[in-house]
Amino acid sequence: MRNPFRTEAAAFRFLWLVIAYFGLIAIASVINKWFGLAVFLLETGALVTWWLMTRGEPEAPEKQAPAPHPPGEKRVLVIANETVGGPELLAELKRHARGRKTEVLIVTPALNSPLRHWVSDDDGARAAAAERLEASLEAMRSAGMTARGEVGDSDPVQAIADAMRTFAPDDIVISTHPEGRSNWLERGVVEAARERFEIPLTHVVVDLDGERAAPSPAES
Repeated sequence: MRNPFRTEAAAFRFLWLVIAYFGLIAIASVINKWFGLAVFLLETGALVTWWLMTRGEPEAPEKQAPAPHPPGEKRVLVIANETVGGPELLAELKRHARGRKTEVLIVTPALNSPLRHWVSDDDGARAAAAERLEASLEAMRSAGMTARGEVGDSDPVQAIADAMRTFAPDDIVISTHPEGRSNWLERGVVEAARERFEIPLTHVVVDLDGERAAPSPAES
């Protein structure tokens, strides 16, 4: 199904359509209440018809070629939040590099509650995401990787789309908790990203609870 809020521009157009919809009804109602009713029925009928005709149409994947860079270099876009510092993710990035110079961009979505998001109170969520991001960047730099990061949109798929406009990756890596503990998996984030972006995508599962429960080498 097509998403009318896929981009900020699309959401802005939708807002203007809503304003025009109610504006025309209000103007027509001032002229004559029956005229207002007729305009309401015509506009609503047109919207319902458009929705029925387009609701089954899938969104076309976003085609984007990797940005030009010297031979042997690679760019990897990572989307992760609480699992951003997991060893499984670091191991996957080393596998992607395979001895080549690799530039990594880590985007940590600023997860927030629906209420705080709607009232634009996301300072706490962004600060928490920034702390996790910095810890992960330090680990990757220590492993010899060129990495930088940014806090992204609360919607992971939108965060990918935003990053692709400036980074143009060769590969995308999404890191989540295991099934049953991952909100992103419940929401179908990985599947949605695979459908939307025509770039190789790897899903990495990071079991932080398992790591905490595992005995340290001194204990084993």
